[in-house]
Amino acid sequence: MENQKPGNGVPLSFNKAIDFLGRIPQRLQSYMKTLENSRKGSIIGPISLADKEYASTYDASLTKQIQRWNENPEWVDQLPEIKVSVPKGSLCNLSVMFNVGLPPDAIYNIVINPDNRKVFKNIKGTISRKVLSDDGLRQVVEVEQEAIWKFLWWSGTFSVHVVVDQNRRNHTVNFKHIKSGFMERFEGYWSLQPLFVDKESCFPENPQTLADYEHCTRGKGRVATVVRLEQLVQPSIIPPPPISWYVRGITSKTTELLIQDLLAETAKLRNSINNKQEIAISNNISLDEEESIDLDDDPIYYFDDIKKKWHCRKR
Repeated sequence: MENQKPGNGVPLSFNKAIDFLGRIPQRLQSYMKTLENSRKGSIIGPISLADKEYASTYDASLTKQIQRWNENPEWVDQLPEIKVSVPKGSLCNLSVMFNVGLPPDAIYNIVINPDNRKVFKNIKGTISRKVLSDDGLRQVVEVEQEAIWKFLWWSGTFSVHVVVDQNRRNHTVNFKHIKSGFMERFEGYWSLQPLFVDKESCFPENPQTLADYEHCTRGKGRVATVVRLEQLVQPSIIPPPPISWYVRGITSKTTELLIQDLLAETAKLRNSINNKQEIAISNNISLDEEESIDLDDDPIYYFDDIKKKWHCRKR
């Protein structure tokens, strides 16, 4: 049977063959990319247009906020109070809420940083880390870390193997223990919400959104962070009292040290930013040149822009 021909007189089967051959490079490239992601153990999902727009704005917003904290670094940290409860069948549930003098994106960058053991001294090291999925603003990561506990004159280490769901859009980090061992259950979350530090200057207005806050402060309002941390801890074997009281004290103290490390790092970051500005002014350095100033202990992970990271690493 003779092949049908379109208006140009070329058989349809021939056109289909040409079209198929033309798609081979594209299909091969797509296959190789999928194979590479599979080999790495990660599943890279499509990034929505809304996520792309958000990603392009949060970096600019963070930069503006860092500049405002640079101009006015006044802030007094207050040690939070840890509330300890004992749900049935578990060792304890720890609940803590406190304010931090930097915007949520800066705190989020510290919490999710793969090398945050430099900040949190109770993390001895990362044994393994694998990205399970990455959809742009949301990442699911499997992490195994070795943690350090301290209580009075005693100390030791234990391994924690968790899956961490990191969502930048709402600034939440959920974690859950996935392998039995020393821990039967270890789960909880970080929640980072904006705090309008200079809200009093808006009186009698009471801004509820960032846009309203920007408007009433004429683009000069600083944003801090309300940090909430929840942790449920349940060892494989729950010891009876009074040993359980002792273990509960270790858990509470470990969380307290973690929070103190975070507050110390944010104070260090504010001082580092302020010191950079003073060095630039005293030496008549332009704003562009200021980016290349490097302090030996300058924390770099709060930068989202690759060029800024590179400038900070340069000596």
